[in-house]
Amino acid sequence: MAGEPATSLKPDIGSGLRIPLHLGVIMDGNGRWAKMRGKRRTEGHVEGVKTLRNLVELCINYGVGTLTVFSFSSENWTRPPDEISFIFNLLRRFVASDLQRLIRNNVRVRIIGTRRGLEPSLVRLIDDAEAKTAHNTGLNLVVAFNYGSKAEIAEAARHLAREVAAGRLSPEAIDEAAIGNALFTAGLPDPDLIIRTSGEQRLSNFLLWQAAYAEFVFVEEHWPDFNEATFRRVLETFSTRERRFGGIEAVGR
Repeated sequence: MAGEPATSLKPDIGSGLRIPLHLGVIMDGNGRWAKMRGKRRTEGHVEGVKTLRNLVELCINYGVGTLTVFSFSSENWTRPPDEISFIFNLLRRFVASDLQRLIRNNVRVRIIGTRRGLEPSLVRLIDDAEAKTAHNTGLNLVVAFNYGSKAEIAEAARHLAREVAAGRLSPEAIDEAAIGNALFTAGLPDPDLIIRTSGEQRLSNFLLWQAAYAEFVFVEEHWPDFNEATFRRVLETFSTRERRFGGIEAVGR
């Protein structure tokens, strides 16, 4: 939770290299990567899935506890319908082709975001992936799909309002913990580090509540070009940050 140190040292990875327990990634730049190479935007999304697969392996090897990736935002519905359909099919293919590998690697899968508007077959696939990995105890892979943080917070507020109206909760009991427990990420630590690729420097409605004390690192590489060298460079930058959580003394260093 915010205000608590949530990082650990992993000496075998690198001297003094700090590993976030919860890493958030805004995977940006697939379309721009493709355009620069004279390819279709959809080819950029295919390469982006390969990069995600590699990042999952890196997080397992480096000891990251939770990886949350921004896959499809609730605002992405304004994109061309054929691109949206392609992205949805990519999610299907990723889950279908990688689920057994994730299970073997003890990865727990969670898909956060609203499921309203999704095809029933896609919802069943999501439910199946979560159910089959629910007891895994390794990396938490959280995929923010059809997700928007403002909508998430609004839904949490509606849930708490219903609890108050039903007499199950007093207004005085609504504190930061109650709100956190009503979010899609309930039970997970807040992110320590958020990476955004492709040179953009904004959150774009990603984990607004949870990112209150996160460190941010923005890299110029488009998402398909994100590799282990970039990952290590980001971790080295993160390792130099003094995290005070609103206090005077650095925490967790």
